[in-house]
Amino acid sequence: MWVKICGNTNLEDALLAAELGADAVGFVFAPSVRQVTAAQVAQIVAHLPDSLERVGVFPAWSAEKIRDIAREAGLTAVQLHGGVDQQMPSVRQAFEGLLQAIPVLHWEAETEEASVMDQMNSAAAAGNNRVLIDSKVGSALGGTGVSFDWHAARNVFASPPTGMKLILAGGLKPETVADAIRKLQPWGVDVSSGVEAHAGRKDPEKLAQFIQRAKALHG
Repeated sequence: MWVKICGNTNLEDALLAAELGADAVGFVFAPSVRQVTAAQVAQIVAHLPDSLERVGVFPAWSAEKIRDIAREAGLTAVQLHGGVDQQMPSVRQAFEGLLQAIPVLHWEAETEEASVMDQMNSAAAAGNNRVLIDSKVGSALGGTGVSFDWHAARNVFASPPTGMKLILAGGLKPETVADAIRKLQPWGVDVSSGVEAHAGRKDPEKLAQFIQRAKALHG
């Protein structure tokens, strides 16, 4: 089970996530209580193991702006909340294949299964092999602590496009991650507020419990 710990703002939390077995750490560049700058992230990632993915979370900015921040910060992947069709072609061209892109699909109360499947197919056609499915609360780009309807999403998670890896996010925490994985069988999970002591600062015990429980189910 691939595990990403998002919303990092300091080296201590990012290092602890790596030591506990996380596969990726995330940094939020969009306006947020967890927002960081490229310079701050560059100082953090310089001390992280090379094997750890370093993912930047971005809104619908221009591909060039995202590329420049990613390079300065030392990212290995970008998580795009601007949608598949809006950003993917220009982002791939700007990155010249050097960074992986993870488009985000938001599952809202009125979301229809067919719509999500169409977006996943578009992501696959654009050359992506990973998609993150998150809840949507107002204008927030994640970190809300609110989950979406896992029951309604079961068919989507059970039948992704060939080769597509689905990452589950939205309201996950140590108490719920095992149940979510059993119900949806995602390739990976992503958590931010669910392992925090307060916004922007991780709780070591929650962090350890989350990673252990996620990894225990699928290695």
